[in-house]
Amino acid sequence: MKSFICLFVFITLALSTVSTAEINNTPIIGVLAQTLRTPLPQGSSYIAASYVKYLESAGARVVPVKVKQSRDEYKRLFNSINGVLFPGGGVNLTSSGYAKVAKTFYELAIKANNKGDYFPIWGTCLGFEELTYLTSGKLLLTATNTSGVALPLNFTNDSAKSRMFRDFPADVMRALASEPITANFHKWSLSIESYNKSQELRNFYNILTTNTDGKVDFVSTMEAYDFPFYGTQWHPEKNVFEWTEPVIPHSPSAMKATFHMADFFVNEARKSSHRFSSKEEELEALIYNYCPVYTGKKSAFEQTYIFK
Repeated sequence: MKSFICLFVFITLALSTVSTAEINNTPIIGVLAQTLRTPLPQGSSYIAASYVKYLESAGARVVPVKVKQSRDEYKRLFNSINGVLFPGGGVNLTSSGYAKVAKTFYELAIKANNKGDYFPIWGTCLGFEELTYLTSGKLLLTATNTSGVALPLNFTNDSAKSRMFRDFPADVMRALASEPITANFHKWSLSIESYNKSQELRNFYNILTTNTDGKVDFVSTMEAYDFPFYGTQWHPEKNVFEWTEPVIPHSPSAMKATFHMADFFVNEARKSSHRFSSKEEELEALIYNYCPVYTGKKSAFEQTYIFK
């Protein structure tokens, strides 16, 4: 009997060791930069610091994904990082530098995941809209009155079984469903009608939550069926890290929701085994090499990274 118990403990520990070894506990996530409408002396592209803090708060490090680099440079970076976030903003979904870089990473992620190489993508607001375009090949957005409003989420029946929400605490799910703790700052949305008319989107994304501006019902949260791709039309990062707009919710429930959203995506990135070729290359790429500047007096972001 003792031998059996010892053997059972040994096997259990061995399996536990293998399982732990498969998890990457030092995930690095890329965040797309986008071009400034008016270049500054410091540079011509930016990343809002709130996205960086958001990912760092859940245990990831961040690398800026700059515009106007070669495809080979993007491919090398893709093979070095463990996920990518397409942030919100206000650039063209088809012709901007942001759009071109997003397309490159989207295509690389499709190929990688099809080969069993796990690589997650997250799109927030503009990033959500970019994902709908990259998947459908069409601009399917509808104008909505959602520029500066906090809303509760209307969960679909599929949300409880979704990868994103299935492990959320019950109190956080209740708060998301009943309290206005999701910040919306978008003039365009993917309407339910447009989603239903697009075979490409229906076959690719599962709707997890919806919202309405009183006239148009639109998709507010989605995840891909067969790929680790996720999108929110709302801004989970703003609750904790942005203070320029009074509509941004800062309640305890809002803070909890932000943490669990960040925690989910960073845990997805932990499933990626990508690595930089050397420690020196990794350290050189990290956003720690750049200093955010205070921009809260003149922009929607408290702090911003600006790149040449």
